[in-house]
Amino acid sequence: MWMDHRAASQVDRINGTQHSVLSYVGEVMSVEMQPPKLLWMKENLRESCWEKAGYFFDLPDFLSWKATGVTARSLCPLVCKWTYSPDKGWDDSFWKVIGLEDLVADKYEKIGNQILSPGASVGNGLTPEAAKDLGLVEGTAVAASLIDAHAGGLGVIGADVKGHNLPCENHPVTSRLAVICGTSSCHMGISDAPIFMPGVWGPYYSAMVPGFWLNEGGQSATGKLIDHVVRGHVAFPELQAKAAARSAQNIYTYLNSHLDLIKKSLPVGFLTVDLHVWPDFHGNRSPLADLTLKGMVVGLTLYQGLDELALIYLATIQAIALGTRHILETMQFAGHHISTLFLCGGLSKNPLFVQMHADITGKPIVLSKEVESVLVGAAILGACASGDFASVQEAMERMGKIGKIVQPNHRDKRFYDKKYEVFLKLVEHQREYKAIMQGV
Repeated sequence: MWMDHRAASQVDRINGTQHSVLSYVGEVMSVEMQPPKLLWMKENLRESCWEKAGYFFDLPDFLSWKATGVTARSLCPLVCKWTYSPDKGWDDSFWKVIGLEDLVADKYEKIGNQILSPGASVGNGLTPEAAKDLGLVEGTAVAASLIDAHAGGLGVIGADVKGHNLPCENHPVTSRLAVICGTSSCHMGISDAPIFMPGVWGPYYSAMVPGFWLNEGGQSATGKLIDHVVRGHVAFPELQAKAAARSAQNIYTYLNSHLDLIKKSLPVGFLTVDLHVWPDFHGNRSPLADLTLKGMVVGLTLYQGLDELALIYLATIQAIALGTRHILETMQFAGHHISTLFLCGGLSKNPLFVQMHADITGKPIVLSKEVESVLVGAAILGACASGDFASVQEAMERMGKIGKIVQPNHRDKRFYDKKYEVFLKLVEHQREYKAIMQGV
């Protein structure tokens, strides 16, 4: 449901209130957050859903409720997506001004009035029914959860980097940015003190790593965008057939090898010198926080073969990496000091995606030894709930392990600086076009 944008008018009204809680979501609430979705439900499904609902859950809290029978909520989703404050609690005035005063009247029972820190034990552990369904032992500890991307961040950001000659070595964990790349991408940076910046969510206190403030940038469609571009191309059936003929390869491994064939003597990234993509096919989450932005492609030809499919695939990956650079620069300008990227998620399995992020941001990239870092984060929480570690910080340092390190090709810096200049021009031009067409 996070990717459902039907509550666009509701979020516009919420942002129009300019309520003080919005300063903790980058000044502009996203349509992907819960208040606009709840408001849409109340206005469109009042009798069939809103008035009959007992509770509203984020998915991780729903799962812990199903496992334990306890309705306690985790601090993480409530702070990141529901406007809860760790020190002040819920703000009654916000819910009243946006038209969801019903939630205040029941003392927030439907959305959470018992809040636990991530990693805290929930209730008495697995119920007999849940234990039977899962094939586990009744009473097995269940931890207060993290949102999936935040679990991925927890699983990578604290890993021991000693002896790897990385710029973040002998520096605090605040010099690292965790990038969780899947259907969408989330950019998690932590700090000792709150850092406020337009267009980047947060600061959220203790929402991922206890004791640290979290800022969360993001791109609403990354893996989804690559799939959309590749599968919608006229040459996709040919790609499928050729990848299938090499039974050990998926379509993206095949595309990467095809790019190597056509690059000749050039670095592969240079193939898109006159092909540019603005990647906001599903609006911009960060750092522009503009739901109305659209995707753009400049440099198309009449050719429709596999070469052209490979090129638009490459240009799309570069556009996503350029978007990460845009978010990174915004965070650094606001006060973050980031030297190293830690990538995880499905897209981190694609070496082209990883190398483009290194080359375009100019930062070394650390990949986790355990590719499924979201599961590592979940295991860290479970280990804390069962008492195996005294703190989340201790657990993440002990359980997070480094795998591969990818260095940027600094020789290509000038090319990617120019690509980035074009990238920023694209959105500037899109806004000019919109201004021209206003009032038609």
